[in-house]
Amino acid sequence: MSEPSYAMGSIGVVPNYLDTKTYLNRGNGFAVWEADDWKSTSLSWKESCYIHAGISGPVFSIEGPDAQAMLSMASINDVYKWPIGTQKHLVMCNADGLIEAHSLALRAAEDVFRYYAGNPWPLFRQVGTGRFNAKLDTVDMFIFQIAGPKALTVIEKLIGQSQRDIKFLECKMVKLPGIESEIELARIGMTGNLAYELRGPAELGAQVYDMIYQVGKPFGMKRLGWRTYCVNHVEGGFPQITVTFTVASVIDPVFLQNQEMVLRGLPDYTGSIDPADVRARLRTPGEVGWIWMARFDHEFLGREAVLAESQSPQRKVVNLRWNVQDILDIVASQYQDGEEYRHLEYPCGVEQPAGGHADLVTTLDGKPIGVSSGTTYSYYYREEISQAILDINQTELGSEVLVHWGDFGKRIKKVRATVVRYPYIDLTRNEDDDLSSIPSGV
Repeated sequence: MSEPSYAMGSIGVVPNYLDTKTYLNRGNGFAVWEADDWKSTSLSWKESCYIHAGISGPVFSIEGPDAQAMLSMASINDVYKWPIGTQKHLVMCNADGLIEAHSLALRAAEDVFRYYAGNPWPLFRQVGTGRFNAKLDTVDMFIFQIAGPKALTVIEKLIGQSQRDIKFLECKMVKLPGIESEIELARIGMTGNLAYELRGPAELGAQVYDMIYQVGKPFGMKRLGWRTYCVNHVEGGFPQITVTFTVASVIDPVFLQNQEMVLRGLPDYTGSIDPADVRARLRTPGEVGWIWMARFDHEFLGREAVLAESQSPQRKVVNLRWNVQDILDIVASQYQDGEEYRHLEYPCGVEQPAGGHADLVTTLDGKPIGVSSGTTYSYYYREEISQAILDINQTELGSEVLVHWGDFGKRIKKVRATVVRYPYIDLTRNEDDDLSSIPSGV
């Protein structure tokens, strides 16, 4: 059995388990790249459960009498019909209606909101206008995702009480044995099926992580690292900055002057689409299926552009399933003379995070119709899939397209692909799960 060290160290809120395989330098510190092997881990959220700590770090707190008004100006969402103790997925755009940030946010109190693991640039910009009596602070927190069919059973065994009352997008405070501080428990995750998050002060992270892991191991819990984390975004139907697209802040000259922001936000522009074509790496709310969140009863940055898109949508998000023979051709090229095709990493075709990757998608006769990203090998389904933004008239299920796999100016493989269901995971969604069928952990 591996013994953890509780020193904060370079990996912060995760114990230094001796059997952790590899770490990732994320720019602002080290994180776990792979703890348990990626194949068993990629099965965990369908068959057992996982714990993931990768989005732990600075959480932004928006506080003050004008906190709600400031969020309203920044977000396409209605932030007024928002009960305390519940969460929203906020989407923030630039003046052209391109997504600068999106993130889960919690209304913690009347004038207090918390913004988790998202690009903070739109919030900094609103504070900088001086129009709002609100302040923006940060606090270091652990954020542990626990996802899969056994997640609730593990959480109940950990806490020692039933947690069946917490609904999708709700958040409550709970006590853990031996921990003095209260901990947030939220019903949310990135897998598409049953998932929760536990959140609390970063200095308690390693201790709490190990408590969860020791309780979860008999249930088959796996420790999910960044190598496999992005698989669930593509399978689960979650477009994501740094994974399938990048933030529109990268075309904001003021953002580019901020060294700390740039270190957080600039990706590599890889893929068959010209790196100079930054727009191919960006997204609008309509392109990723979030236009339904927009409320046009208030002013917000990008309102006119988002409204126009809602009235005349041009593109739609889909999944593509890749042709196996074409994948084998890519692999075979690594063992042949001459220039090979771009290597397919496993389980993610491009090592993640990789929001700057963009591959051209065309019809079979070569007409450009969209962009593919988030290329992923699903070990559960034994298929290579990707997330794509296609012209609406090209999104019929079963349609055949070509993904131009490779890097601009290098050898390109035209991979045959089929438009398939979106989201791809075909398990019960978190918001629809009947918890009465799940074994109790108490």
